[in-house]
Amino acid sequence: MTASAPGRASAPVRETRGLTRDEAARRLADTGPNEVTARRPVRLHTRVLAQLTDPLIMVLLGAVVLTLAIGDHPDAIVIGLVVLVNTTVGVAQEIRADNAVAALSALTAPHARVRRDGAVRELPAAEVVPGDVLLVGEGDIVAADAELAEASALLLDESMLTGESVPVDKDAGTALGAGTVVVRGRGVATVTATGAASALGRIAALLDERREPTPLQRRLAALGRVLAALTLALCVLIFVLGLVRGLPLGTMAVTAISLAVAAVPESLPAVVTLALALGARRMAARHALVRRLPAVETLGSVSVLATDKTGTLTEGRMVVQHVWTPQVSADLSGVGYEPVGEVLVDGRPAEADELEPLTELLTVTALCNDATLRPADDKASDGRWTALGDPMEAALLTAAAKAGCPDSAEPATTRPRLGEAPFDSLRRRMTTLHATGEGGVLVCLKGAPEAVLDPAVLLDPPEALSAAHQEAARLAAQGYRVLAVASGVRNDVPSPVTEAESGLALLGLVALDDPPKPHAAATLASCRAAGITPVLITGDHPATARAVASHVALLGAGGETEGHVVTGADVAAGRVADLTSVRVFARTDPQQKLDVVEAWRAKGAVTAMTGDGVNDGPALHRADIGVAMGARGTEVARQAADLVLTDDELSTVVAAVDEGRRVYDNIRRFLVYGMAGGAAEILVMLTGPLLGLPLPLRAGQILWINLLTHGLTGVAMGAEPASPGAMRRPPRPPGQHILGGGAWQRLLVLAAVVTAASLGAGLAARTLDLAWQSVLFLALLAAQLGVVLGLRARLLTTKNPFLPLSVLASTLLAAAALYVPFLSSVLETEPLGGAGIGLAVACAPAGFLAARLVRTAFRGTRPAGASGTRELP
Repeated sequence: MTASAPGRASAPVRETRGLTRDEAARRLADTGPNEVTARRPVRLHTRVLAQLTDPLIMVLLGAVVLTLAIGDHPDAIVIGLVVLVNTTVGVAQEIRADNAVAALSALTAPHARVRRDGAVRELPAAEVVPGDVLLVGEGDIVAADAELAEASALLLDESMLTGESVPVDKDAGTALGAGTVVVRGRGVATVTATGAASALGRIAALLDERREPTPLQRRLAALGRVLAALTLALCVLIFVLGLVRGLPLGTMAVTAISLAVAAVPESLPAVVTLALALGARRMAARHALVRRLPAVETLGSVSVLATDKTGTLTEGRMVVQHVWTPQVSADLSGVGYEPVGEVLVDGRPAEADELEPLTELLTVTALCNDATLRPADDKASDGRWTALGDPMEAALLTAAAKAGCPDSAEPATTRPRLGEAPFDSLRRRMTTLHATGEGGVLVCLKGAPEAVLDPAVLLDPPEALSAAHQEAARLAAQGYRVLAVASGVRNDVPSPVTEAESGLALLGLVALDDPPKPHAAATLASCRAAGITPVLITGDHPATARAVASHVALLGAGGETEGHVVTGADVAAGRVADLTSVRVFARTDPQQKLDVVEAWRAKGAVTAMTGDGVNDGPALHRADIGVAMGARGTEVARQAADLVLTDDELSTVVAAVDEGRRVYDNIRRFLVYGMAGGAAEILVMLTGPLLGLPLPLRAGQILWINLLTHGLTGVAMGAEPASPGAMRRPPRPPGQHILGGGAWQRLLVLAAVVTAASLGAGLAARTLDLAWQSVLFLALLAAQLGVVLGLRARLLTTKNPFLPLSVLASTLLAAAALYVPFLSSVLETEPLGGAGIGLAVACAPAGFLAARLVRTAFRGTRPAGASGTRELP
């Protein structure tokens, strides 16, 4: 796209009211939703088969066959029960995760603008039907195949359909393909095909939509393979030692297999998937929609937040506060988009002669405009006037109505638009051509002062341009966004329209205010407390950027060279040695946003980038986490992002980071708990015989412990609330091992404590001539339940009642293993008296205290330069 890109003039299409609601509903019922071929649901038997073909489950099934062959029916029953429960839990977790992801996909579905019953409406793209009048503009993704009826400087990126990397100009009468992207201009088209019948649908039908595992799942799978190999080696050792001691071959084979399965937290992949999916659902409840599941994991590592200004740090509801013309200056009262307010000159209502130049200027801004105001009685308005389109253009419409401009609500009806050269980030101005009614052509132009106050554009004398430049700089220094407005009259419609951008007369300047959000400063302070560096990147004037950055305490927040504003021109000229030392960038173009993101990534930072425009798409895609505005953002930005903010609040990003850290902490906590328990079981089986306990635990007992610890309490750990200090510690290094940051040290200590406590209870029971194997069985389970409670970040929280309830359920099932005759017979346990129960239960506080102590004894290494506490999850 270049500044000389042609702008096409096209005759307006015959006005159409579009489909009626009833007709649209009928066609939707006939053709179905406008969706590409839906992913086929996974059948229940396929899910069950996938669970049963898991390597560890297949080992258990082999153990069932072996135990039945040697006549060991009790162990066969226990192993079969474990397989049944594990398969049921695994399938249930898969279904819950798939449902959560499907719900999120529905929430982040694209939208489209159509004309129905004579009004422009925004609705989910899935509700678009053949015959709809579709309106497309810069940043939109075309919702369905359509035929253009009107096109104005329309340029489309069709690479996803054709592979052609160069955008294509489109004229009236040509076709639009579903899924293509509007790079520039606008158009009105009639939908010809939707869903699977569209070009995108036909391609989608050929795709293989198998879901890829997340990076965390891949790392855990690699860890699982290492653990499995190590565990199998140890189990072979236990098997051989048992045979050396003269124990039966079948018994030792089943015991070794059971121990291998119990020692590896085989439910971890399912727990991870469920934790990520439920974490994404919780983010959605906090107005952050996750479009890609791995983003939940990555959020916990974000160390740099690159944010834009309008609507993110500021309200995004712009208001024209001041209008300057060479003849008179005026202030406008009123708030929001409601067209109610006064035009004041020196604090008094403007007189007729003063109002004339102001009205002329504001009429031009209303004509050179693509926004629409929605009255307060609109169902989607929440009782206030709202805008459809660019907030700045909506504010200009509101100002025109306040000044009494004729037909300000629908200015194009009296002066039809004949052509346009739309605004883009390179030209930085917009021009429209209108019929005057006397056979002439009115040229309306608005844009950044630097792009308009140019002798090549305006005929005004140098002193007039100098005065306008000075006034624009003064207003920008006060934090206003400033537009320059010009017009002229021609006798023809030039092609391209950009040829009309010369020989015009300056009408004046418009100063718009977009005040900072009340909580913006506190949000940025929360980012810094969490070790996240905020950076402002905006296309606004440097003085405007400085004013907003100062208001939200962004400038000078970290020392270094952060006290000044760097412009895109400085970056392009190479005058900035280190982009990561700057906190405020102004007048940037899309490539420079990419440069800033890449500079931080080259330093090893994990970046989150916010944006809303089509020009933000590349940076959103390149950043580790792309964050799009859901309410005011373009469809391109939303589809390029990993995270969509439905409330357009920057504080929602902080909440999402908090949720990401919570999910990752809970996964690590489960890993420490599960692996410590598995290691303890192996150590008990290895060292028990050396202490005089021939076969410490039987196969069924090992599997019962595994079922109660991993199956019940392990899954409940995924719902634990965030640690109190989660947002007061630095982000975890992205390359940190899943067991880094002190996790493996805690794991070893907990395994040693659980082993020592349970073996101590077993040895004491043997000395007292009690049923020592049953005591050891109960002690090992009690110690692990003590550990799971001790690992909680918030001991007495009521936010996750499932964990204490799961501990209670595990305790009751452990008691059932001793006192229910059927289970006692199958598991080969014996009822215990008070002394035996006391010995076993005493291991629970040992596990609890060990877990509390290791939380503070092994703290992760703080990254260099990081601030804040380093509280363990």
